[in-house]
Amino acid sequence: MVKAGDKVEQGAQPVHGGLNLAELRRLGLDHRAILDFSSNINPLGAPPGVMDAISSVNIASYPDTECLELREALGDLLGLAPELILAGNGSTELIHLLARAFLGEGDSAVIFGPTFGEYWAACAVQGIEPLEIIAREADGFRWDIAEACRTIEDLKPSIVFLCNPNNPTGLYLNEEEVRQVAKATSANGVLVLDEAYVAFVDEVWDAQPLLEIPNVVLLRSMTKDYAVTGLRLGYMLASPELIVRVKTQQCSWSVNAAAQAAGVMCLRQPEHLEQGQEAVRLGKTYLAAELDRLGLKTRIGAANFLLASVGDAADVRLKLLVDHGMCARDCASFGLPSYIRIGVRKMEDCQRLVAALDEVLSNG
Repeated sequence: MVKAGDKVEQGAQPVHGGLNLAELRRLGLDHRAILDFSSNINPLGAPPGVMDAISSVNIASYPDTECLELREALGDLLGLAPELILAGNGSTELIHLLARAFLGEGDSAVIFGPTFGEYWAACAVQGIEPLEIIAREADGFRWDIAEACRTIEDLKPSIVFLCNPNNPTGLYLNEEEVRQVAKATSANGVLVLDEAYVAFVDEVWDAQPLLEIPNVVLLRSMTKDYAVTGLRLGYMLASPELIVRVKTQQCSWSVNAAAQAAGVMCLRQPEHLEQGQEAVRLGKTYLAAELDRLGLKTRIGAANFLLASVGDAADVRLKLLVDHGMCARDCASFGLPSYIRIGVRKMEDCQRLVAALDEVLSNG
């Protein structure tokens, strides 16, 4: 269940979803014609008015280093003081800032895996080889939380990364399980609870009360919630002391003016996220039924994506891309080479994917 992390060497780049322009050029494909199921974002795209908000930005002026209007808008939505909020150039930047703030020579880190590759990358940059607590496929990708807590208590890591719901397995731990991990961590390090996909969980519990524990950090992704992927926008919630400690590691003007303006506009339209959540419910239900009909072993987690075992995932991904103009996420980098991850899109897109998968799998 536990091993030293070896997923990302220092200086290496982790693998992500999203379209790879260089790959598409090699294959002679036009990126504008590709349906992207490899990114897990609001299937409705960005809210109305976002482009107008961006176009109104004075690009001759520096962005607000404090992201004050955005943090105030987030604070109003969440019922939190702006001092408890730090905006970042996507939640990925915040992951790296946290590693920079809490990891140094002689420190250790724990990662709940298989999961998002940026945790390993952030540790590697600091010269740290993290310990991975692995959820096995045979166990339904569920961790033994009691054993994990004993490992954390014994190791006394400076930082623990836990994605909830987890990418790519979709596992969603309940409040008591997360509190156990926080208790095991809090005396000696910081627990980073990455909630990048929590907006798309149906039976969600409120993690904000965990902020009463001094060494708990919550990460959120506006990139996912509002499909502003190209702008890069995320935020962390933590005690004022932790916010200050992490912010000292952040470059000036990290979040550009266009991203800040777009974020404020997004937060004014909660109905757009609600409509996206409903689209995910419909698409996810459809995909679950159809993938089962195709005879695929499928992991239906709590997030806005599914895992499907298709045999040679790299080959299936390539055939979907070249023959059908659709991009799924090959999960080999997660240690799951037989799986593809499918981000839920609008219903008509999901229907096209199922037809394409049926053809690819039938032809072998």
